[in-house]
Amino acid sequence: MAPVQNLDLFTISAGLAGGLALFLFGLELLSAGLKAVAGEKLKTILAKLTTNRITGLFTGAFVTAIIQSSSVTTVLVVGFISAGLMKLSQSIGIIMGANVGTTVTAQIIAFKITHYAMVMVAVGFVMLFFSKNDKIKQYGNMIMGLGMVFLGMNLMSEAMSPLRSYEPFLSLMVSMENPFLGLLVGAAFTALVQSSSATTGIVIALATQGLLSLPGGIALIFGANVGTCVTAMLASIGKPREAIRAAVVHVLFNLAGVLLWIGFVDQLAFVVREMGGFHSSTARDIANAHTIFNVANAFIFIWFVTPFAKLVEKLVPLKENTSELSVKPKYLDDPLISTPSIALNAVRLEIGELGKHVLKMMNAILPATLSGTKSNLDKIAEMDNNVDTLHISIIQYVRKIGAQSLGEEDMREVLRLMSSANHLENIGDLIETDMVQIGKRRIDEKVTISPETTRMLKSFHDKINHGLEMALEALDKEDATIAAKVIALKDEIAKDAKVIAQHGAQRLLIQGSNRDHTYTREMETVERLQRIYYFAKRIAKGVVAKADSFEHENWDEKDTPSKEGPIPVSAE
Repeated sequence: MAPVQNLDLFTISAGLAGGLALFLFGLELLSAGLKAVAGEKLKTILAKLTTNRITGLFTGAFVTAIIQSSSVTTVLVVGFISAGLMKLSQSIGIIMGANVGTTVTAQIIAFKITHYAMVMVAVGFVMLFFSKNDKIKQYGNMIMGLGMVFLGMNLMSEAMSPLRSYEPFLSLMVSMENPFLGLLVGAAFTALVQSSSATTGIVIALATQGLLSLPGGIALIFGANVGTCVTAMLASIGKPREAIRAAVVHVLFNLAGVLLWIGFVDQLAFVVREMGGFHSSTARDIANAHTIFNVANAFIFIWFVTPFAKLVEKLVPLKENTSELSVKPKYLDDPLISTPSIALNAVRLEIGELGKHVLKMMNAILPATLSGTKSNLDKIAEMDNNVDTLHISIIQYVRKIGAQSLGEEDMREVLRLMSSANHLENIGDLIETDMVQIGKRRIDEKVTISPETTRMLKSFHDKINHGLEMALEALDKEDATIAAKVIALKDEIAKDAKVIAQHGAQRLLIQGSNRDHTYTREMETVERLQRIYYFAKRIAKGVVAKADSFEHENWDEKDTPSKEGPIPVSAE
């Protein structure tokens, strides 16, 4: 037994801390590469999140395995619940699946291929820094990150090797075989460092040096599952009640799982040893135990989703909606920014929310313009405050995404989404300023719009409103076919505008009071509605441009109106 004074605590601590830092940084690089490579698949999966609990389980596992963060997966779920796209009970499967996804980390680091760590770092470095191809760079990120994970594991393992002859430490590790003590230590350490991956890495490094028994390692891993709940609860502080509910689901599920297994640590250890056979190692057995524990829990508790949801709804009741005057973004969560493809999907969903507010203004404006009071018009103008608030939030969020390292495809998506948000904000401004002012001038000038002209303008408005709805649907579903229908309305709308202009000109020739003011207000209404269509068409063109892999500069802008002046209604 080595005396205490001969134990170089500084060297051990420095090696352990440096190795852990290298391990976590490598894991971050690996995760970043996986996110970039699988970005579009993640986006597709998230866009088609199913209400089926089993497929939700697999979705949660797959997404978390890629992004290596169950908290990010939970944030995504909160966004869908907040938007009313799924109920809490429908989302629990995804949260359960997130725990399964985190087991991938333990499986990766349990492979004893540390001899190849430096080779992987070197190969990844060459791919990352000498290639001009984005895909190769992303794969380089992954390989270099994986090499650094194993290099960090090796440093931690070597740093702790002197402890093999240090009796007090060996006694401490033996005490970890008490499942409750191991559980508490693992939970406390994970809560302190805010990373279950850090706990997993150290546990496997200890096992590699023979400093930790299999039952002790399993107890510490159980503790890591409890400790990570602290991260989820901290992340929900100050968030909507839906976010707190999602965090509570995470906590209850993890606690229930640990309580179910804590009395069977020895039996689980026996099972994984038998699975490993002659080639079994403690490090590999701990990783397998971690996987079995989480997979089994997911498939046991998945059948109790409804009672889980009811319990959480009682524990965390929703507060009454205080006000609808101040709108807040539903999907723009900062934790998503580190995964640009998912963050951009959140932006697309938020633009859908922006579109709903614009459509509300659009539906209300024509009746108010043609026959409403000034009070009606002022209320519609106030609606634009919500449009402006969401637009600013979207632009600020997109700027944060743009600060990340983006590939060409993501950069094009950033530009396309910013353009769509700007077009919707332009429509809101057109309604708030131009059309509201047209209505107020109509009141001041005592203009009365004839029933026939009202019918024609309503039909024209309905057609343009439908075009805007289709443009938003095309953007939401990324459907170029729907977008093409919006673009195809161009000739029909130009024709209708021309018919209304001719009708107005004929009525202008009829002798009557106030005909000049009436004609002017009618034509201004047509021109502004026609301009709204062109902004809707530009949104649709963005969808088509993406489908055809065109750059924004290739869009046909010649028929896009400037915001500075009206479009002649007779122009083709």
